[in-house]
Amino acid sequence: MTDDTAIASAADALRDIAAHGSTLLGLGHDIVDVAAFSDQLSQPGSHMRALFSVREVRQASLRARLKHDGEAVHLAAKWAGKEAVIKAWCESLGSAEPPYTLDNTPWSGIEILDDSLGRPHVILRDDVARQLQSSIPALADRGAQGTPQWHISLSHDKGIASAIVVVVVVVVVS
Repeated sequence: MTDDTAIASAADALRDIAAHGSTLLGLGHDIVDVAAFSDQLSQPGSHMRALFSVREVRQASLRARLKHDGEAVHLAAKWAGKEAVIKAWCESLGSAEPPYTLDNTPWSGIEILDDSLGRPHVILRDDVARQLQSSIPALADRGAQGTPQWHISLSHDKGIASAIVVVVVVVVVS
């Protein structure tokens, strides 16, 4: 997927959000230099791989074998997705204090996993999902109900991995 396709996909998600009575809570974007990321992964003593779940690493390895490219490009796209999730989440907080710092963010609890058709999805570990839900002021302030929904688009091309994330919630009008 090219960056233009990723942007078009995000625009489609925003149109869908507007059409179905959802409230946009946050938008996040991140880019990763694949070569620099690969270097970080391969450094002795690096803890980068521990920031991914077992399922994420397994998917990246499988995709690398199928596409005949390196695992790093697929992990870099997932890393961009994780960073974009945090950026969208932080945007949704408004002026509220973030529940995590860079030092204690549960990165492996924020999974970027593909479904059987290869479409990426954001999967939050239960404790991370609860923290998210309780930390977003708009969920209480606007009468929104339900679980926040994540829309994600990943892309990589010419040594750059990119992700766009949108987080929304359905608004119940009384």
